Amino acid sequence: MTDSGSVIDWLLDSDPSIRWQVMRDLIDAPEPEWAAERAKVETEGWGARLLSYQDEDGQWAGGSFVPADFDPCEWQERGQPWTATTFSLSQLREFGLDPASDRAKRTVELIGANSRWDEGGQPYWEGEVEECINGRTVADGAYFGADVSSIVDRLVGARLADGGWNCERLKGSVRSSFASTINVLEGLVEYEKAAGGTPESQKARRSGEEYLLVRNLFRRLGTGEPADERFLRFLHPNRWRYDVLRALDYFRFSAMLTGADPDPRLGEAIGHVRSRRLENGTWPLDWSLTGRVWFEVDDGQGQPSRWVTLRAMRVLRWWES
Repeated sequence: MTDSGSVIDWLLDSDPSIRWQVMRDLIDAPEPEWAAERAKVETEGWGARLLSYQDEDGQWAGGSFVPADFDPCEWQERGQPWTATTFSLSQLREFGLDPASDRAKRTVELIGANSRWDEGGQPYWEGEVEECINGRTVADGAYFGADVSSIVDRLVGARLADGGWNCERLKGSVRSSFASTINVLEGLVEYEKAAGGTPESQKARRSGEEYLLVRNLFRRLGTGEPADERFLRFLHPNRWRYDVLRALDYFRFSAMLTGADPDPRLGEAIGHVRSRRLENGTWPLDWSLTGRVWFEVDDGQGQPSRWVTLRAMRVLRWWES
């Protein structure tokens, strides 16, 4: 498996959630073909499996951010749990569950009626107070057709002076973080795709993009040193975590929506992605987050990852086109 054709065959020999994206993003299959494959996410493979764990009230694991049976000791001993509603919805969005499907529409309705945030009891689609959580809620809500405009307005108002966001803002932070910023940006661009956005949300999106671009996606503005070495290591699922491949895939999505050309300041991160390609043409999973999950979707740390490879190949294809 050294040529791109063999790698694509390897990617296609997988779950429908990966196959349909390979068909759309890497081999330019006609839309009826990839849409038919995408429809299988609801009834086959990982998508169907995740939906099978959904509670009757529309939630997962009985809670919005943490499971109903959550004990704080679990976070310390095993890591953050990833089985509650917010992370399950984000994973279904990554899988590509069709938002027009009856199951997706019913899920949006049930969550709106029954789910409340652990932080303050707010209705789910109204969001809570933390920017990372609200950014992902906007991304999921906009993708699945929920009204998240009130959260968008709050995120626009929560932008910091340096152009980005930080989920520690209410605790006094005045500097943006890479992770908070990418979570919010993904929400704003999904909102823009679904609803057109507002002049204010579009301005905030461009400001957040500039925050990342002037730092070459991973460097400190003052010293030029990497802000965190983990930003250069690829993980999946990202959940709330940041790495340069996640950021590059965001910029690809944003550019395809807005018609913008690739920004030259992405070049260093692109070079890093190229350098991480294995001899067999795939990309490895460098690390993964600890904590309770419904099931694994990668073959383990250090192994070739279909998810990381899909993301890397479509980013490079966009950059080189």
